[in-house]
Amino acid sequence: MNTPLTNTSTLEQVSVSSTNKVIRNTYTLLSMTLLFSALTAGISMTLNLAHPGLLITLAGYFGLLFATSKFRNSSLGLFFVFALTGFMGYTLGPIINAYMAMPNGSQIVMTAMGATGAIFLGLSGYALTTRKDFSFMGSFLLVGILVGFLAGLGAFFFEMPGLSLAVSSMFVLLMAGLILYETSNIIHGGETNYIMATVTLYVAIFNLFTSLLHLLGFMNGED
Repeated sequence: MNTPLTNTSTLEQVSVSSTNKVIRNTYTLLSMTLLFSALTAGISMTLNLAHPGLLITLAGYFGLLFATSKFRNSSLGLFFVFALTGFMGYTLGPIINAYMAMPNGSQIVMTAMGATGAIFLGLSGYALTTRKDFSFMGSFLLVGILVGFLAGLGAFFFEMPGLSLAVSSMFVLLMAGLILYETSNIIHGGETNYIMATVTLYVAIFNLFTSLLHLLGFMNGED
């Protein structure tokens, strides 16, 4: 007969195994989606495609995000993850082309890319190593992202460069927090679906990169 201690130990082992599986699947899928997104961005840059505009970008993003969430427990979820990240890569191509056309644009892009990678790896590594619980950040991040999103729309429609820079600075901090939060969420069993975990981390990386591009471009006097 199993003792309560044995049963508890078995449950803990199953929980750790399940968590490790989610972590492994999340980072594998995230790597694949980042590569696919880079591919579509490269194609977009090579073909010199025009940016689809804010409204089409938002409609595509939220539509594909909704579809991914709806089918997150089926194979269709994987299809929509790649559709979403591929679409976002396509929208990123024209943005990078605009920076590359500047006198020191390649330096700006590479610096933003390097900083994004360093921040993501550093924060993810910290959360994975220390296993600290950052769930307390959830409400703050939700409100902050909503406020930042609305402020970003206001800056775009009313052409307010100062507000736009403030939003980019805000999003660098918010996306750094989101990386910590989501990684912690996976470790502690708050997120058990690797498809949604991948989407959250991808969005954090994407917004972190574009926000850093904007800030670096401004600091270099080219934005």
